[in-house]
Amino acid sequence: MPNVILVDSGGSNLGSVQAALERLGVNAPVSGDPERIQAASHVILPGVGAAAVAMRRLREQGLVEVIQDLRQPVLGVCVGMQILYAYSEESNTPCLGVFPETVRRLDPSPGVRIPHMGWNRLTVCNEHPLAQGLQGAHAYFVHSFAAPVTDSTLLSVDHGQSFAALVVRGNYHGAQFHPERSASAGARLLENFLGLEG
Repeated sequence: MPNVILVDSGGSNLGSVQAALERLGVNAPVSGDPERIQAASHVILPGVGAAAVAMRRLREQGLVEVIQDLRQPVLGVCVGMQILYAYSEESNTPCLGVFPETVRRLDPSPGVRIPHMGWNRLTVCNEHPLAQGLQGAHAYFVHSFAAPVTDSTLLSVDHGQSFAALVVRGNYHGAQFHPERSASAGARLLENFLGLEG
């Protein structure tokens, strides 16, 4: 059984991510303790809200370098994914720098609502165990900022423009959509993540 820790990033989705993992038979406590996070087999960095708030929470707990130095599988969710990037245009926020790109505000256009809120179809860009079984699946999104499609992108989505929905760089992974709200696709993503070995 994996030893999963949810990082206490202050996101309001901590409880719902915990519940999604419980449905898979996994107990995942929330912790801001560096030693517990470092000892985990899998680390999830949830986030709902703003990049600046999440980064401030990590700094207050002395977790920035801890997360940057992890060697086990790490999954950032929504804002938790966005703060894995170098910079977010949201409140001009320097972030963790695992991915070198900048997270930018989605461009409004006729017929395209911002924030992006609702179900969208996932498109596979690169094969990876984390994306297995998710080709053409629908996932649930709530956000106004997004990461660009690059070589690190496993799944993309279109909402007026194409952006990254699932990314990987080494042992770091990020999901822009909410697995805890994405029914069978979300459960499959979490199962895939828990199956990754450090």
